[in-house]
Amino acid sequence: MSDGDRSPTLRLRRLGREMRRLRDAAGMTIQQAADELEWSTSKISRLENGLTRRPDVHVIRVLCAAYQVEDEQMVNGLVTLAREARHPAWWTVYRDVFRGPYVGLEAEAAAISSYQLGLIPGLLQTPDYARAITRAASVRDSAEVERRVAARMERQRILEKDDPTRLWAVIDEAALLRTVHLPQVHARQLRRLIETSPLSHVKLQVLPMSAGPHAGLAGQFVILDFPDPTDRSIVYLETPADGLYLEETGELDRFRLMFRHLSDSALSADASIAYLSNLVDRLEG
Repeated sequence: MSDGDRSPTLRLRRLGREMRRLRDAAGMTIQQAADELEWSTSKISRLENGLTRRPDVHVIRVLCAAYQVEDEQMVNGLVTLAREARHPAWWTVYRDVFRGPYVGLEAEAAAISSYQLGLIPGLLQTPDYARAITRAASVRDSAEVERRVAARMERQRILEKDDPTRLWAVIDEAALLRTVHLPQVHARQLRRLIETSPLSHVKLQVLPMSAGPHAGLAGQFVILDFPDPTDRSIVYLETPADGLYLEETGELDRFRLMFRHLSDSALSADASIAYLSNLVDRLEG
């Protein structure tokens, strides 16, 4: 992975987690640290929550001194992490499109488990399908539509790199039956899903409506797992405002169990591809 592809998002979260751990070890609250340094509490809070886009190396050193961190190797490691987090990633040119940290987390994930209720997963969408659903979301400006489609296509590069991200997608049948724009656009999108069949790093399952009520009726979600064991897995719940990120062990366990139930209720991977092929034949027949 090139420097431009590496995610500053995870490094910001890792840096924030370490700074919070050091503050706790020093027995200080955010308010106490802010009072001692004559800073605002929000300055420290934003750093600890990975929300500081360009962390200042001087700030890291001052905080380490305030927390009485005497291990110079540890301090240097945190400074290096802060510097790495400042490097722009490819999606920074799409700041107007991507809001929140999700795309950075997705880019760094080793494995993604995705349950989709109403739409095809963004990582598997064709340009025409992405264009149609973007317009359906009341985006009328043609240039903005094309920019959003281009950004979505860039996201899909994680499935094409030398060491691709593993994607396991469970898609509700309703998302596959919903006609999008023209029949040929719908058919091309379904063929795109069929083309994942030979890929060892992509597993796709269709959750048929015949399965009846199931664990995912409350809404779609994504589970992100990372290659570094020090980076905690995340459950992402999309909302109109941005999204909700869950990291607590109990929450992760609950959504992993839910995903397992959904997978068990869905068609097998082979049966899912056969279902999609039959659906394309009906559309084109």
